[in-house]
Amino acid sequence: MKALILAAGRGTRIHSVHGDHPKCLIRFNGSTSTILDHQIESLFAAGVSNIGIVVGYEKDQIIRHVAKRYPDHRRHFSFIENPVFAKTNNIYSFWLAQTWLNGEAFICLNADVVFDPRILHPAVKSTAPITMIVDPEWREETMKVIISEGRVIQMSKRIQQSEFSGTYIGITSFAAGVQEGLFAKINNLIRTGKENEFFNVAVQQLADEGVHVGHTSTGDLPWAEIDDPGDLAFARLYVFPRMASAALAA
Repeated sequence: MKALILAAGRGTRIHSVHGDHPKCLIRFNGSTSTILDHQIESLFAAGVSNIGIVVGYEKDQIIRHVAKRYPDHRRHFSFIENPVFAKTNNIYSFWLAQTWLNGEAFICLNADVVFDPRILHPAVKSTAPITMIVDPEWREETMKVIISEGRVIQMSKRIQQSEFSGTYIGITSFAAGVQEGLFAKINNLIRTGKENEFFNVAVQQLADEGVHVGHTSTGDLPWAEIDDPGDLAFARLYVFPRMASAALAA
């Protein structure tokens, strides 16, 4: 299995806090470790070592950071450039990785998500064509899902709290067999000018056609999507400390 980290965006909503640095290079409390390091090390712990990172905004900062932090693992990393990151959404970054993915199973992570590493393992081991990681609790400002008979049947930020089944945390795994159909949908969306959509639009189309979109749960393990200063404050208070404690216990 491969891993695809979508790290091309500028992160304008958190620019006032982090300045001219990609969101994925935000550091944990009192640590030299960044969000990106946390994702990479979590992937390694889950047995996923072939990692592609889609870069765009301040791409050289990310490439230099990875080279310095993981000098003995350079062969495990590939960098895919999105030259139009400022004009496109993550579907375009996803589309650019098609050749590198080469039809293999992979797990895709938005680069602004921090999570207890144990959250990854069930999704990596899932045998469903597509598996979304969801939190059973409601979170504001994030994509929600509706689950019926064990399948995710709808995903949208417009789902109301009265009907939601879980909050999508920005991590999805894809089996090898679904990739042809997945990229057929994405290619069509790009061709018809939908490069400002989320790649989940293609996942929704597959779900509508009957493809099994499964799910695994975060349970009560901590995670956060860091999109703005409020998210970062939440993570520093409630997520980073719990993850540090779990690491010490291990």
